[in-house]
Amino acid sequence: MSAEEKSLNFIEQIIEDDLKNGLSSDKLRFRFPPEPNGYLHIGHASAICLNFGLGIDYKAPVNLRFDDTNPSKEEQEFVDAIKKDVEWLGFNWDKECYASDYFQQLYDWAVELIKNDKAYVDSQSSEDMAIQKGTPTSPGTDSPFRTRSIEENLDLFTRMKNGEFEKGTHVLRAKISMKANNMLMRDPIIYRIMHAHHHRTGNDWCIYPMYDWAHGESDYLEQISHSFCTLEFLPHRELYDWFLNQIYDETKVRPKQREFARRNLSHTVVSKRKLLQLVEEKYVTAWDDPRMSTISGMRRRGITATAIRNFANTIGIAKRTNLIDVSLLDFCIREDLNKIAPRVMAVLHPIKLVITNYPEGKEEWLTAENNPEEEVMTFREVPFSKELYIEREDFQEEAHKKFFRLTLGTEVRLKNAYIIKGESVVKDAEGNITEIHCTYDVDSKSGSGTEASNRKVKGVIHWVSIPHAVEAEVRLYDRLFTHENPDGNKEVDFKEYINPESLKVITGYVEPSLQTAKELDHFQFQRLGYFCVDRDSTAEKLVFNKTVGLRDTWAKVSEQ
Repeated sequence: MSAEEKSLNFIEQIIEDDLKNGLSSDKLRFRFPPEPNGYLHIGHASAICLNFGLGIDYKAPVNLRFDDTNPSKEEQEFVDAIKKDVEWLGFNWDKECYASDYFQQLYDWAVELIKNDKAYVDSQSSEDMAIQKGTPTSPGTDSPFRTRSIEENLDLFTRMKNGEFEKGTHVLRAKISMKANNMLMRDPIIYRIMHAHHHRTGNDWCIYPMYDWAHGESDYLEQISHSFCTLEFLPHRELYDWFLNQIYDETKVRPKQREFARRNLSHTVVSKRKLLQLVEEKYVTAWDDPRMSTISGMRRRGITATAIRNFANTIGIAKRTNLIDVSLLDFCIREDLNKIAPRVMAVLHPIKLVITNYPEGKEEWLTAENNPEEEVMTFREVPFSKELYIEREDFQEEAHKKFFRLTLGTEVRLKNAYIIKGESVVKDAEGNITEIHCTYDVDSKSGSGTEASNRKVKGVIHWVSIPHAVEAEVRLYDRLFTHENPDGNKEVDFKEYINPESLKVITGYVEPSLQTAKELDHFQFQRLGYFCVDRDSTAEKLVFNKTVGLRDTWAKVSEQ
């Protein structure tokens, strides 16, 4: 890559400058370092696209490294889900690594810190340590255990490792400065005692490294050239470099941490803690609930990997945090599905339509195009009969002048079929319309080439033949939150903004070609939106999830 080839973002400019200053291109190596304590979300998707995208652009390897230093929250389920998500997004990692791969080396280096009088065992309570840390405007005070001898520290640290102490009795702290302006440099904790089963190392360890200690040293062990983090890690960079200084060998690549801003998405939350809360408190069904901002939830909803990658590329990389309107993601979804989703007919709010002059018992199979965006057009056959379902909103007994669908005395075209004219209605005892009766122009069949078939009418509506219709459960999803920034106000519980209308389950009818549809097959239900087959779907009962509408109706509602 060169600056002449394209406009560089600031991350790419950092890499280009390093290459110009002597870093060999074969030393470039990136990483994506998730913690396996939950499912990945749309924010992680942007980081994945950044790091793996750099790997592709610079022909450099990218590691997938699991930051598995907190066994109380981590599970193999999350490891497997993360790997599936990265692969589904279309990326391949060079090495699958774990911070736990380096537990022994991290421990050995910690011992060296103690021997060099740069770390000590502190036996205070966490509350006392917090008080002594001071404030951003006032220095901290030294721990009474800061002057322990090297021998005593080595003995205690060894016994911590051997499991002789209860959780919370001791920690290992770096000996930096309790007067540092950066509070993260005020003797940060390196190790804490945890008697917890680890998903990879079992019960081998009773102490576990803190993130700041494990992260930079893991980058160094893997010879990562550039460690890209989100902006909240900017204050951690000084500590990242201090830890590297203790073990750095000048013959090796020294990792460089740089930060980019989170790109938050409106009407969502992307905190794994809050997502877990939604799951555990049953506001959603699971991590892959289609209303969730998790990659697995978006996949289940029918959002494509291409759409997510295009979204990540569109919003780009920035130095300032900002809120991206979810309608931009919806645009990327529509843009991709428009190219790949077959057009089919489905009726979600049915009312019966009877063509009174259509022969009793007759059926015919009409030709319908699958997707007008295809380079080579393909077609399917759709059954037609005397009795059809149409959308209830496509008929009005008395309509205003701008209503171009079916009314009494007016004509519309049935998609791929005939022109019909509304004649009368049948109502129940409460006055509700139960049937619409119409007549059809026998010579107006679409594509027949007759004069009547070329006759122009103002409206076209979709339909499904009742004798051939396949019943389906349809899950209509909407924004999970009514507020554009549900966790933006710390005084208000984000769950207060949960949208009670985020899921409606209805029974609809689809054309018979969908009978064999498989999980995650995408379709455009004509005039209704994009839908996909849910994993709950069976041969006996089809289940569809609404992915996105054909246009952004939410913005109009929000403006009212």
